Amino acid sequence: MRRKIPALIIGFLALLIVSCNSNYTPRPRGYFAISFPTHQYQLFNRQGFPYSFEYPVYSRIIRDSSYFDPSQDSAYSVNVDIPSFNARIYLSYKTIGGKSVYRLKTDHGFKDSTSLNTFDNLRDDAYKITFKHTAKATSIEDSAFVTPNGIGGIFFNVGGNAATGKQFFVTDTTRHFLRGALYFNDTPNEDSLHIVYDFLQKDMEHLINTLHWR
Repeated sequence: MRRKIPALIIGFLALLIVSCNSNYTPRPRGYFAISFPTHQYQLFNRQGFPYSFEYPVYSRIIRDSSYFDPSQDSAYSVNVDIPSFNARIYLSYKTIGGKSVYRLKTDHGFKDSTSLNTFDNLRDDAYKITFKHTAKATSIEDSAFVTPNGIGGIFFNVGGNAATGKQFFVTDTTRHFLRGALYFNDTPNEDSLHIVYDFLQKDMEHLINTLHWR
């Protein structure tokens, strides 16, 4: 038995050397499989609101308690929460011709500033908010559309690991202006969120296409 021990050790060392020199192919990074629900919708038609639309049955409408603007329009800005994807569509409404109040930071603290909601101002603000993500975005594409209800707008696709990959605004250019943005309560990762973005874009498009002004 004592003579066999060195042979076993030599064989083990030889096997170890061969395995260390063998080719290694790393596996691509994987992500958890995601189960998507069927696209189904329900009507948002709350009394007093200047608009209505259809939104997913697997989401809920909540008020945005962080919204600062004390004007009446702030009451019509809501969130579409989608808990199963840890996502939220922020909807911000403005009356064209109305006024908005902004909180500005100064050397002496914060102060309120009032601005007139012209169509040009609201449109330009929507573009500025979208292009603030340029540092993280690999691309920003805007496309004009007109819904079956005759409502026009712009849809933004933001590539890369920006905080939001989908934004839009819809307007009649004379009275109503509604801006939407999709966010995830998670670290942005385009690779892992890509299929979820595609899924929720269909819901955003349905919301837009079923929108009615009042």
